[in-house]
Amino acid sequence: MKIKQVFCFFLLISLGVAAPLAVFGQQASKRPNIVLMLADDLGYTDISPFGSEINTPNIAKLAAEGLSFTNYHTAGSCAPARAMLLTGVDSHRNGVPNIPEALPPEQMAYDHYQGVLSGNVVTLASLLQANGYNTYMTGKWHLGHTPELLPSSRGFDRTIAMADTGADNWEQRTYLPIYQQSNWYADGERHTLPDDFYSSEYFIDKTIEFIASNENDDQPFFAYIPFQAVHMPVQAPKEFSDKYTGVYDEGWTVMRERRRIAAIEAGVIPAGTAAGVTPGTLIWDSLTEEQKRHHSRRMEVYAGMVDAMDMHIGRLMTYLESIDEYDNTIFIFTSDNGAEGSNLIRPDNSSPLGAWFNTVGYNADYETLGERGSFNAIGPSNATIAASPLSYYKFHANEGGLRVPLVMSGPGISHAGEMTDEFVFVTDLTPTLLGMLGIEDHAGNWLGNEVEPIIGSDFSGFLNGDEGPIHAASEATGYELGGNSALFKGDYKLVINRVSQNETEWHLFNIKTDPGETNDLANEETTLFEEMLADYEDYVEANNVLPMPDSYDRSAAIFRRGFN
Repeated sequence: MKIKQVFCFFLLISLGVAAPLAVFGQQASKRPNIVLMLADDLGYTDISPFGSEINTPNIAKLAAEGLSFTNYHTAGSCAPARAMLLTGVDSHRNGVPNIPEALPPEQMAYDHYQGVLSGNVVTLASLLQANGYNTYMTGKWHLGHTPELLPSSRGFDRTIAMADTGADNWEQRTYLPIYQQSNWYADGERHTLPDDFYSSEYFIDKTIEFIASNENDDQPFFAYIPFQAVHMPVQAPKEFSDKYTGVYDEGWTVMRERRRIAAIEAGVIPAGTAAGVTPGTLIWDSLTEEQKRHHSRRMEVYAGMVDAMDMHIGRLMTYLESIDEYDNTIFIFTSDNGAEGSNLIRPDNSSPLGAWFNTVGYNADYETLGERGSFNAIGPSNATIAASPLSYYKFHANEGGLRVPLVMSGPGISHAGEMTDEFVFVTDLTPTLLGMLGIEDHAGNWLGNEVEPIIGSDFSGFLNGDEGPIHAASEATGYELGGNSALFKGDYKLVINRVSQNETEWHLFNIKTDPGETNDLANEETTLFEEMLADYEDYVEANNVLPMPDSYDRSAAIFRRGFN
């Protein structure tokens, strides 16, 4: 038994905490490893098992060996999703109801609206670490960057962490003028990236390095890999982008429909699923040839970035096979939220950030789009391809913002090559992984301190063949982020986007039969509608959800905060 385990064992026993599985459970060599891979801003149909034209053979291999969830929901923005994913606690109780950059001053007066991971929640990494797991994290953190908030202080033994909303994928530079520098850390200390850095490659390199450093100690590992792909700036090696030359030349209208049909054929969505056109989407045929050319290349780079991420995931899978750990590893692949629709570059090489681009040397030139020194973002119209057949995208509480792919495979998952439309929420993953390992959660007490209890549902039994439902038809799951709200109950979803769409009325959809949210049932299912409205008010009260200021503007809040 390692020194770290001995210390944790006696500390937990002295505080009356349940003994770690590593001490009293099955032998360490038999416990499965966990690889949790989190894409950034990846849309619902952006991987090949879900109907994408993008080549993702390694993710497809995991899907063929396991179970894919087609009705998995997360938050509409990165930090709240990550905080819920790693704790099983609602975002309004774990300290991260919104990204810190977007919180208005009126809300930041409250302790639970700081936008960084609260001290009264316990991470999955801490729970696994206390149970004898080696714990690693490589990638985007975005849950705080003071010493006590970095992943090295929240349960991870070894870390490479980028602490901001995003950063360049080719070099150590920030991607927005709200940051003075790109904030990278290694094991809690400031970190300098290598000259040959490319984000997806580096994260996998370091993960393999961390695993190899403990290869002979017979302890299982938990590797959390939150990629920068495909958050803006969307960047990829040219050889990957060029694989998709011409693929998007027919435009988003054609590509959305191809994705919809492919998703139906793959069993991702029901036959006959309708898809509306997200308001604000440009009419492809109204564009000039030069505009079409630029928009197409932006998607080629996006596809290349997804493709490159998948290739590097394959490198990790190959490494685990080489050390005989592949079959003993639980793999999870998902995204933090839906596709990014911010309109930060234009086909004429202009940008709202143009003056800053000129200062720091970024460009959006067609010839080098996605390469070193280039700033690329797909924009709102292309984002409708990534989200197809769902409506809207990141930040919105519509399905395009909240519904993303979830693929799970490995020990404890009896399904192979199957899909399920069981509703699952992001807070369910931490209790499920604990359930798969036979580890009890902290039950609201950690190291003698009262902490927020895990609220998610453990669906480890479902993974191992038990029948559903994972969530009872009477169970309500609430959600709010930046004035956009939803409540899930059975097959139904109540939704309003007060900020991003200036809506004043709630909508009701059956998201099992109508994932495209094309048929509003609010005036038909009046009893259910009123019941779910009451459920949402209960959620607001129970979680102290604060109202947004009347004058709130998300973009203005971000830039005001950044320059203060």
